[in-house]
Amino acid sequence: MARKMIAALQVSLDGFTQGSDQGGTEWVESWADALALIPDVDAFVQGSHMYPGYGIYWEAIYNEPNRVAPFQDRVPNEREIEYAKFAVKTPHYVVSNTLESVSWPPTARIVGKLEELRSLKGQPGKNIYVVGGPTLVTSLLNEGLLDELTLIVHPLLLGGGKALFAGVDQRRSLQFVSATPAASGRLIVTYRV
Repeated sequence: MARKMIAALQVSLDGFTQGSDQGGTEWVESWADALALIPDVDAFVQGSHMYPGYGIYWEAIYNEPNRVAPFQDRVPNEREIEYAKFAVKTPHYVVSNTLESVSWPPTARIVGKLEELRSLKGQPGKNIYVVGGPTLVTSLLNEGLLDELTLIVHPLLLGGGKALFAGVDQRRSLQFVSATPAASGRLIVTYRV
């Protein structure tokens, strides 16, 4: 059985991953929430626009879990500390034609072509967690590489910004898997692609 590539992303009710200021993600309660929604993960896939912020954030939590994390105004919670401990030892595949290196996690490697991810899916292993961002998710959808999509939908209207599905090249019908209410009025929705 082939591995599944599963994206799990935080999104506003009107379909944006960032506000119109392109930095407005203060409405996300924890970046670690998505990983807990995907069972049996042994690899992460990310787009290049997540760097260097992803590395700075999670490395700081891994190295100093009792200090206020970068881009936050609080110390990390237990889920975030566990995420950092898991992420540091899990292979990360960063899709990029522009990055020359990625410093954290030490297991990260740069992948220049989506075909390399198709090859990864064909290898023995567990689920592959697509961390983001939205441009990568769209590319994976367009290439037929994404198997499932889990959205943590926040009860928030941003009115503009970075749309999750901008650039999808054709109409797609998704198969409903589940919908679960969560804390703070969020809804977790999963579809099979």
